[in-house]
This record gives sequence, structure tokens and C-alpha cells, in this order.
Amino acid sequence: MKSKKEWILTRQLMRSSSAIGALCAESEFAQSRPDFISKLSIARKECHESRYWIKMMTATGLMTDSIANKLIQLADELMRLLTASINTSQRKMTKEK
Repeated sequence: MKSKKEWILTRQLMRSSSAIGALCAESEFAQSRPDFISKLSIARKECHESRYWIKMMTATGLMTDSIANKLIQLADELMRLLTASINTSQRKMTKEK
């Protein structure tokens, strides 16, 4: 039964974490600044969701605390980068109006 639980949580983590990269790639060819902001905002939400799945995997004993802490640290750094890009783009959009 542990392998089924492990598969479910791993799959969820893979989905949310791979969505981050896909959304960032999509944002490179955004149709407009609001579209760019939207894609990066969704990527940030997926990053936050990935943190949740990492915590779930730790809580169920499927991931060690040391690995989880490193992954969460990387996710936090990525969230800060995404937030900075979103904020910069929003400021530029406001100045254009």
C-alpha cells in the first residue's frame, strides 16, 4: 500500500513542479504583458503547490527532512524570483497607462 501512496504523492509533485517550467516557457511568448503576468502568477501558484506536496511526502515518511528542506528552500527561491518578475512587469504596465 505504501507504494500506491508514494506513487500518488510523487505524481502530484511531478505535475505541479513540471508545470512551473512549462508556464515559464509559455511566458516567453506571451501575447501581452497581462498574459505574461498571468502565466508567471500561475507558475508561482504551482510552486506553492509543490511545497505542499513536498511537505505531504515528508509527513508520510516518503521523503527525509533534509531533502524536503533543501527542496523547499529551492522552491522559496524560485517563488521570490517569480514574484520579482511579476512585480516588475506590473510596475511597467502601470507606467504604460
